[in-house]
Order: sequence, then C-alpha cells, then structure tokens
Amino acid sequence: MAEQHALPATGREWHLAARPQGWPVPADFALVEAPVRQPGPGEITVRNAYLSVDPYMRGRMNDVKSYVPPYALGAPMDGGAVGYVVASAAEGFAVGDAVLHGLGWREYATLDAAHAVKVDPELAPLSAYLGVLGMPGLTAYAGLLEVASFKEGDTVFVSGAAGAVGSLVGQIARLKGAKRVVGSAGSAEKVATLVEEYGFDAAFDYKAGPVAEQLAAAAPEGIDVYFDNVGGEHLEAAIGALNVHGRVTLCGAIAQYNDTSAPAGPRNLALAIGKRLRLQGMIVGDHAALRGQFAAEVGGWLRSGELRSDETVVEGVENAADAFIGMLRGANTGKMVVAV
Repeated sequence: MAEQHALPATGREWHLAARPQGWPVPADFALVEAPVRQPGPGEITVRNAYLSVDPYMRGRMNDVKSYVPPYALGAPMDGGAVGYVVASAAEGFAVGDAVLHGLGWREYATLDAAHAVKVDPELAPLSAYLGVLGMPGLTAYAGLLEVASFKEGDTVFVSGAAGAVGSLVGQIARLKGAKRVVGSAGSAEKVATLVEEYGFDAAFDYKAGPVAEQLAAAAPEGIDVYFDNVGGEHLEAAIGALNVHGRVTLCGAIAQYNDTSAPAGPRNLALAIGKRLRLQGMIVGDHAALRGQFAAEVGGWLRSGELRSDETVVEGVENAADAFIGMLRGANTGKMVVAV
C-alpha cells in the first residue's frame, strides 16, 4: 500500500525566531533546512504548492492564551496549505492526490492523513482552497449569513473590504439581495476595485478622512449589518451608524494586532442599549456544519462568474515572511498566498 516518489533529504521551513514586539520584522522569522520524514502508517507526505498567510497568525506569535495555541519559538509555524501527495502510507490517499491541510510555512509536510482533505484541482485552481473555497470564504459566508443574520434588504458595511474575507462578504451580501453594500479599504486603488470589480454600491479610503464622516456619506440611511475585520475607529463609526436592531460580526481587529498600547475605543458602546444592537464574535471553526452548503453555493457563483475572487500571489517559500508582513500592512487585494 505504501507508495512514494523519491523524497529529498531536506526541505525548507519557517520557524518563529522571536516574538514580535508590535509590527513583525524579518528578524522575527528564520528559514531553516529540516529533514523530510518518510510517512509512517496512516501518514502522507505532501509537497506544498501554496501556503496561506492570514491575519489571525499575528495573534499566534504572541505568548498568550487564545482560541488557538501560540506558535512555539524555534519550531516550524503552521497554517493552511495545499499541495500534492508525494508519498503515502495511508488508505485512500495516492501519490499525485491534491490535498488541503494545516502544515503550511514549509516545502514538505508529513502528517496524519486524517488531518488532510482531498480537493479537486479540476473544479477550481488549487490556491482557491486557501481562499474563496476555504477558510476565508467560509468565514465570510457564515459570518454574514449565520452570525449577522443577514436578510434581504439590509444595508451592509464591511471594513477591510479588499481583503480575503471582506471582498467576499460584500459580494455575498449583494448576491443575497442587500439594499446597499458599503466597504472601506486602505487606498484609492482598492476603493476603485470594490466598486468596479466587486459591485459594492459605495466605498471609501479610511486613510482619507474620519471613518464616521465617510461612512455617513456612503450610507446616509444608516446600516443594518457591520462586518468588522478592523476594530478601533471603524467599530466606533459603525456603532454610530447602525440602525435599531443592527447586528455586528466581530471577525477581526487588524487595526490593533500590532499595537503595544491599549486601543482607544469604541467609546460609544452605550449606544448599543438604545439601538438594541447585537455584537457577536465569530470563529470559523464553529460553522463546519455550513461547509457543504457554502461549497455548493459559492462554487456555483464562481462558475457562473457572479462572484469574483482575487489573489495576490508571492512567489517562493523564501518570501513567505515578507508576504505575511506585507499582508498585515495591506499589500494584498483578495487572498494573499505564497507559491512554493
């Protein structure tokens, strides 16, 4: 049953060399040559084709208790990856199968096959399983439809709207019959993409002026749903703009991931009482039951061309740390992936 191509003796992998203080710097990471291990019973070895770099990984670089354990110093980091099986000692997995798994940040991964999922490279490009058809896509779908209880006719505001999650939230809202979809992003170019490519009704550059003023101009009748990827000033502005019985999905707070001091707000949380707002945090792992419905519906929109999915691809495993740092600073439109 075991089958394999000749495996190399070593492969490159990224280790966390130091815990970042504020913004990560290249010296916080180390690219290391490590032995490639043959698969034992029930295991597969995968040659990674694409690695994912995601905002949540910044929190894992701090030594704090959270919903995912922190990265260990001097050990390989992990994260989403897709690649091809090059050696198998597991039932049902053959050399050449394309798989999605959680041991990214490296060229080769040997893992328990139970922790890998076969994916179809004919159905969509392999990298799509790290983005629109993967964790970010399910985050957008579940966060809007389940957590925020979106309904037809809602006005939706998305922050970080040109990122992997935000760009999909806005498009799903539009496809599901939103009255108005508004997004914020960090450059004039991204704002143009939101309106011209993704079909947002309005968008603004949050660096161009106070968020509250720009949001009021973009959504003069207020908003019903706010999908929060940013936190801070954006969350405060959204609380001000939300209508009665408004809902907020608290997905991320990238504005404060690299802060070394306490955030400034929101200072207007008391408005949630009179407006009867609902603010709910979300972790995508809670929504696995939606995966089948998500894959069918989003896959259909992709095939029909009704939904656009952009990627920013960085070439070379040696550039993964730079890609991660760049993603935190907004260097990506859509999902940032590293082509190994």
